[in-house]
Amino acid sequence: MPVLAGIDGCKAGWIAVHCALGTPPSVSVFPSFQALLDALPEATIAVDMPIGLPDLSSKGGRGPEALVRPQLGARQSSVFAIPSRAALYADTSAFTTVEAWYAAHRKASAVAIATSDPPRGVSIQAFGIFAKIREIDALLIARPELHGRVFESHPEVAFCQLNGGKAMALPKKIKGAVNPAGMEERKALLCQHGYERGFLDRSPPSGATSDDFLDAAAMMLIAGRIASGAARPYPDPPLTDRFGIPVAIWA
Repeated sequence: MPVLAGIDGCKAGWIAVHCALGTPPSVSVFPSFQALLDALPEATIAVDMPIGLPDLSSKGGRGPEALVRPQLGARQSSVFAIPSRAALYADTSAFTTVEAWYAAHRKASAVAIATSDPPRGVSIQAFGIFAKIREIDALLIARPELHGRVFESHPEVAFCQLNGGKAMALPKKIKGAVNPAGMEERKALLCQHGYERGFLDRSPPSGATSDDFLDAAAMMLIAGRIASGAARPYPDPPLTDRFGIPVAIWA
């Protein structure tokens, strides 16, 4: 049976909600994206992580971001711009101190400013996921066959699509803390699309948070839409970066 997997980054690595088509879903955490691919070798994967990087960043990001933001209303700030590939690879150190982390952020911002028009630095939010973006990027450069089964999506774009084109009314987080009302709104929508409430109410695996879990669950539904041909890429057709990696947000 076809295997579907929805993926989100988490503190322990990557959280995956996955299933063979027509069977109940499972949830797992993997320490690396390679480990995830090894465990789910045939899966169609939708992942909440930017895929495909520009050489020059323009206003609003790579292109997909500017297309999906208008759909999201008050939730559009969840879609942030991704700088150039050079900025993402400006410092690949494993940071052992806060000072080193901020120094690397400043270095990445300097490169981003030099490779963007208009000049723009790197947000703290975007910099926090650079290592995970690079992890997927390296695999897609080395293994072009993955381009046909690893797809970028975005949770708020996914929830909007699953909600008939209407953005979620409530934020998932407020000042960095999970918002119970926003989580409830999203759980109710996921249940409308086939999830059992008991599955969504379980505690997430160690190393992942409850919002990581819900985002991965939404991503799995998008993986199903991709596998069935119902999903739409933004833009359509997708762009490609200089390595031939497709650049699009799917929903």
